[in-house]
Amino acid sequence: MVSKSAFSGLFGRSPIKPLQKHIEVATECAGLVVELFEIVCSEDQSQLKPVIEQIFALESKADDIKNELREHLPRSLFMPVDRRDLLEVLDLQDSIADAAQDIAGMLQVRKFEIPADLKKPLIALTRRSLDACNQATTIINELDELVATGFRGRESEIVIKMINELNEIESDGDQMGADLVRGLFKYENEISPVSLLLLYQLVQMIGNLADYAEMVGNRVRLMLAR
Repeated sequence: MVSKSAFSGLFGRSPIKPLQKHIEVATECAGLVVELFEIVCSEDQSQLKPVIEQIFALESKADDIKNELREHLPRSLFMPVDRRDLLEVLDLQDSIADAAQDIAGMLQVRKFEIPADLKKPLIALTRRSLDACNQATTIINELDELVATGFRGRESEIVIKMINELNEIESDGDQMGADLVRGLFKYENEISPVSLLLLYQLVQMIGNLADYAEMVGNRVRLMLAR
């Protein structure tokens, strides 16, 4: 758990730093999901358990930061950021870590056999979802500048462009996920119904990583519009 003294140093005079630290940890969880599926699609799955354990540990770390931030967040902030907006962004960021943990949990309890021609598309989808999480992290890391400029001017324009790019990444992921599901259902006569359903759920859960990342960006867009 993050100690109060350590958190106080991280918090400083602004809640922005711990918010940024939180999304970095959440995105690290998403990065390990890519590693998980590279292992699942390989010949040797012996390294699966250590990576799953890393994801669970990081998700717990993200929860610690989230809970400390909630406890220490002032009721009123002398800055152009609404407390409610910050909490909503925090919850969306936390959903990224939660989604990564859900994927790890499913891979922990069941061994999946991925059809050979779906392995590359599956890994590509996880990497594109990670792209979305990385882009959301970049956006949140711009909050310092946004606060300094009062959410106006050139910095605002730069961040809006970043958010538009995030939307495009998420749309790419949606298309990749749809293509992957179409490929998956070609095997409905070769794979058991339960396995087919669980593989479908995995594809949906990978897409959730990008969905939550996009929601983070869109929430910042709303903050800019106020």
